[in-house]
Amino acid sequence: MKMHTGYPVRLAGLSAALLVAVSCEEFQPVFTGKYEDPDPLQTVTMTPTYTIAELAAEYTPGQPFVVGQDKLVGEDVIIAGRVSTTDQPGNFYKSFYIQDETGGMEIKMGKNGLYNDYKPGQMVYVNCKDLSVGMYGYRSGSYGGNGMVQIGYADPTGEYETSYLESQLLIDTHIFRGEYEPGNEVEPVEIEASDLPDASATLEDCPYLGRLVTLKGLEYANETFTLVYIDSNKNRKESSNRVFLSDETWGITTWAMSETKYLEYLNSGKWDSCKVGNANDYNYGTVADHKEQLIKNAAPYSVSQYFTLGGKEIQIRTSGYCKFADTEIDPDVLAGKKTINVTGILTLYQGSIQFVLLDIDGVEVNG
Repeated sequence: MKMHTGYPVRLAGLSAALLVAVSCEEFQPVFTGKYEDPDPLQTVTMTPTYTIAELAAEYTPGQPFVVGQDKLVGEDVIIAGRVSTTDQPGNFYKSFYIQDETGGMEIKMGKNGLYNDYKPGQMVYVNCKDLSVGMYGYRSGSYGGNGMVQIGYADPTGEYETSYLESQLLIDTHIFRGEYEPGNEVEPVEIEASDLPDASATLEDCPYLGRLVTLKGLEYANETFTLVYIDSNKNRKESSNRVFLSDETWGITTWAMSETKYLEYLNSGKWDSCKVGNANDYNYGTVADHKEQLIKNAAPYSVSQYFTLGGKEIQIRTSGYCKFADTEIDPDVLAGKKTINVTGILTLYQGSIQFVLLDIDGVEVNG
């Protein structure tokens, strides 16, 4: 198997008092004129001191560092790149990627609706001093590998190597918007199977990591991966709380699943025989044994649909919260009769190739 007494009376009295107060007031006039246009965005131009790959090369797997404190002390560390993603369709969450000619890097912003401020194609500068450089998805051991280097804030919980820049002050201190020209989006580069990264790849080995790329001729591998929780409010690392839908398709024919689609799949019975637990710890029954609780705690779930290109396996991972989560994959693709071309961000997770679509327009069926 491979590897979100008395209270009602007082309330009624309060409601009545509010009703009287509202009834005795006239509605205020509604402004029907035109507000002044907002001031135009004041863009900046900065001189990068590091390429994205050069900054990423300072990172050692499993050892996140704070710029200016742990490493690169006394230096001006500024990277720059053009925005290559958008969170508008919902497949990116509280982050966006920038890229230069050496590779791409994720910036963890901690805000929704980033597409309003950081538009595809816009130049962004990052003053990295006091920010944390870490990796998401790193796993040591022979069955693991590298993830993606990203930049954000130090995680106070220690659970992740980086956290979000949630404070507007932090954002304004470190992230600067540069020039933007509508229609000047990042153009994807078409790459071949030979260009894909191996499990230990870095930007030095594969400059396409974190960048917007196009892969052509992907064949369906008849396999999905979805991690479902019996109760997502409980410990998500407990074996008794985990269901791995993997090694086959389990009847999942969509890119991901909303809560509605999840319930449809669950109630179909196709998952009933799936065992609960981690590998080598299937001691908690099957999905059928926990179905009532699984229904009660229904939620959207991400799905990895597996494809191959030139003998290499690629997981196209899609969020259950995105707008195209429930879009059906072409039946002829699932049957192996047709291939697809995809455009999105090339990433690594625990040494496995993961591909993230910006939107459903990034999928083209051949033939």
